[in-house]
Amino acid sequence: MKRPVLIILLVLLADQLLKFWVKLSFFLGESIPLFGEGHAWAYLQFVENKGMAFGLEFGGEAGKMALTLFRMAALVGIGYLLRKAALDKQHPAMATSLALVFAGALGNIIDSAFYGLIFDASTPFQKAVLFPPGGGYAPFLHGAVVDMFYFPLLHGRFPQWLPIWGGQEYEFFRPVFNIADAAISVGIVLVILVQGKHDRKARLSDLSATTSPEPLP
Repeated sequence: MKRPVLIILLVLLADQLLKFWVKLSFFLGESIPLFGEGHAWAYLQFVENKGMAFGLEFGGEAGKMALTLFRMAALVGIGYLLRKAALDKQHPAMATSLALVFAGALGNIIDSAFYGLIFDASTPFQKAVLFPPGGGYAPFLHGAVVDMFYFPLLHGRFPQWLPIWGGQEYEFFRPVFNIADAAISVGIVLVILVQGKHDRKARLSDLSATTSPEPLP
């Protein structure tokens, strides 16, 4: 269990330190090249996300409250699976995967639950202040998640003959995300890969058992 706990702590620490730095140092919407001038494919860009991962939103304030409560319930479920994986001595990769998902979910929950209480509002003209005298910008569970990684790797326009999107501009990768989002995405992919490998081994084991010759009396 030590390895998953260490992963959770490291992801949380990196996620929250970067978010605090961006929140206190950037104007809302400000961006800087991640690797210096001349590299127009990677930026630190400060945006605030009131919805799901990668900037997706739904349902206004009521939707945000429902989403935050759903995240908390999911966090409990992931924690249960992580503990079960450790107690059952499952493959270490499964515990690592679940630890990444758990850390990412917890990192974004911290933003939603507490950032509205401890920061004032960020604007394009004013940087946020930690523990402002007049109080924060939102009540408990209504804070916005801080995102900052923006990788516009490809730009172009769809060909005119393409249905629906013909002639429209495209950009990959458009969503802005944070360390917590990346941890969740990597963790989910690893869970799928590990589970798929386990299922293949189980099928091969069952096939071997059914095709092996009966022992002679």
